Amino acid sequence: SNVIGIIGGTGLDDPEILEGRTEKYVDTPFGKCENALLTPLLCVLSFLRHGRQHTIMPSKVNYQANIWALKEEGCTHVIVTTACGSLKEEIQPGDIIIIDQFIDRTTRRLQTFYDGNHSCARGVCHIPMAEPFCPKTREVLIETAKKLGLRCHSKGTVITIEGPRFSSRAESIMFQTWGADVINMTTVPEVVLAKEAGICYASIAMATDYDCWKEHEEAVSVDRVLKTLKENANKAKSLLLTTIPQIGSMEWSETLHNMKKMAQFSVLLLRH
Repeated sequence: SNVIGIIGGTGLDDPEILEGRTEKYVDTPFGKCENALLTPLLCVLSFLRHGRQHTIMPSKVNYQANIWALKEEGCTHVIVTTACGSLKEEIQPGDIIIIDQFIDRTTRRLQTFYDGNHSCARGVCHIPMAEPFCPKTREVLIETAKKLGLRCHSKGTVITIEGPRFSSRAESIMFQTWGADVINMTTVPEVVLAKEAGICYASIAMATDYDCWKEHEEAVSVDRVLKTLKENANKAKSLLLTTIPQIGSMEWSETLHNMKKMAQFSVLLLRH
């Protein structure tokens, strides 16, 4: 059966989203999963990326432990929410983007389980990243958003920066010329590790602001972000709650088999 992991981002991390949950802390070879895994009856596990009180900055999130914990708990899918800045006029604050590509501008994050320090992951993993997000899961999200009448962009390239600072205006404008549509601080390495783990990963990005490239527009600030999220978080929530049963009722064995195979074939380990 399909088990869906949910990782809630800033302002989109309403723990009440799944009623009747029990908490469980998971230890992994990569450290403790800092978050309680919430396990309701729906075959869904969820936790908050930045911790309950939002104390973990993007650089310090233990992405390895989080994804490993979800994998150990049997997750076949991981659907995440993320706040992001818009780099395009037509992507308005409050819009949802089902991102399909990323550009990585992070500098200090572990992006593989195969780091030479863990017997559970031996060898070197060269995971293909042409298609980082699961197209089939994205398709379900896009269809569901349509049915719910949400303003939703069916694809987009996210640029993930190290943070925790926001971009300079020069950076923001440069990222636009690179073809990025939105900007955030968490997609990488989360999506990469999910791919190594053979998990179907998709992201619901919620635009909160126009970063700082747009003239005559208030530049991004924490206030701005939280205000937009407060007004629009219910969209991401209803999208998640409607998508979960949909995924549960579909046939995934071939998709999952291919994901696992890709992950296995990406590991180089010479046996003498």
